[in-house]
Amino acid sequence: MHKESIILAFDLGASSGRAIIGKYDLGKRLVEIEEIHRFPNEPVQVDGHLHWDFLRLLGEVKQGIVKAKQLGYEQIESIAIDSWAVDFGLIDANGQLLGNPYHYRDILTDGIMEQAVEKLGRERLYASSGLQFLPFNTIYQLYALKLHNPELLARADKLLMIPDLLRYYLTDEMHSEFTNATTTQLLNASTHAWDEDILSELGIPAEILIPPVRSGTVVGRLSPSICAELGVEAIPVIAVGEHDTASAVAAVPAVGSRSEDGERTGDADSSAAVGAGSGHFAYLCSGTWSLMGTEVRQPVLSEQALALNFTNEGGVYHTYRLLKNIMGLWLVQECRRVWEKEGHSWSFVELVELAEQAVPFQSMIDPDHSMFLSPAHMPEQIQQYCRDSSQYVPVTPGAIMRCVLESLALKYRMVLEWTEQLSGQHYAGLHLVGGGSNNGLLNQFTANAIARPVWVGPTEASAIGNLFVQWITLGHVSDMNEARSIIRQSFPIETYTPQDNEQWTEAIERFRTLVAK
Repeated sequence: MHKESIILAFDLGASSGRAIIGKYDLGKRLVEIEEIHRFPNEPVQVDGHLHWDFLRLLGEVKQGIVKAKQLGYEQIESIAIDSWAVDFGLIDANGQLLGNPYHYRDILTDGIMEQAVEKLGRERLYASSGLQFLPFNTIYQLYALKLHNPELLARADKLLMIPDLLRYYLTDEMHSEFTNATTTQLLNASTHAWDEDILSELGIPAEILIPPVRSGTVVGRLSPSICAELGVEAIPVIAVGEHDTASAVAAVPAVGSRSEDGERTGDADSSAAVGAGSGHFAYLCSGTWSLMGTEVRQPVLSEQALALNFTNEGGVYHTYRLLKNIMGLWLVQECRRVWEKEGHSWSFVELVELAEQAVPFQSMIDPDHSMFLSPAHMPEQIQQYCRDSSQYVPVTPGAIMRCVLESLALKYRMVLEWTEQLSGQHYAGLHLVGGGSNNGLLNQFTANAIARPVWVGPTEASAIGNLFVQWITLGHVSDMNEARSIIRQSFPIETYTPQDNEQWTEAIERFRTLVAK
């Protein structure tokens, strides 16, 4: 009988979390995953501010470990956690959490990015971190605390990003992990150290930041108190690509990626369905946010990258993710939330069906316009954008959904072209992973818009990338090339080919004009 390695991954998104068991048959080189626990992750409004319910999250993680045991998974070799980026908790000198972490959509950072940029300079900030300017980046959250709640910041002894914070309460050990550290806009992209000059000028104490460890580092074991509480052994805990996008990109089933020393490697699989033969690949991690880009060896800090507001986020195993954040399915989720409050309980599948029946290309929006970041009524904001830009104003849910999905696909086209300009590469197609891959209409629209094939899968990319970094750390998988080969063998990949080329060619030119205004 072939030996089987069983490990546990926690993948926490901005709206839900899940505990997933990974089972790797070392003989057959095949992986199966099993979701054993799923839970909502909903922010809580308190005194006019939006917070994460951290203690509930910790309780759900503990429950996931218990469920693994209850299901008979007694010999779990390791555990790891990935989550969304930028948010953090502050720990005082006694090791206590100073309140629930702020949510990145909280009003705390309103107008703060502009103040910090004016103080430090846009070029200087980008030259240091290479990070996209987003108003909720960790740097602006910390500067907001310095300006509006300095007492809280003064009491802080250490800062821990969300996965770091959960690990601390599981292991009693404090560590910072590289991929998530790069999303703070405070880690220097060249030195991989915290930029103490920028921290000093903003009045943020540098000593609260812990030097980050690389993905694939064993950072502790379940503590004696956790073992006693949950009735489990002292399982090793591994720092993986703890920003969920880093884990998702690790699971992209591309062929011929680059090894750690930069030389091209790969297996003999030349299937067009997985974009073989390039040695480079473009990806789209589709979910609440859409993150599109490519994997590079060094950050791209050029004037053009700054002008296009691309980000350089840390990847696993000495890579960077050159990418751009796009608003993504947040637009759909918020429309659905509003309509539910108004008494219309359409499922996501039903909304897609309504969009499919609507007239194409009646109106378009720029998904990344600031008016869509955190509106009270998303459908009305979409209508207002169309009104302001002298377009047809969609009225029905189907027309609004069609506008959103077509606009996302058209924005993907623009960002893919920018990615090629910055990387100097041409991509034969696009790898699409993540929960948004279940939206078949958007997948088809994306293929139509980019006029290239879209290779879709795996859906649970963040969890799968999390699992494979664990298996590499445990010595069961040699490197990312072998990992991606196993992923291609273990999970289905669906190909979408371009259709309606003439219609979409006309649409992209209209969209470019709209976004340029």
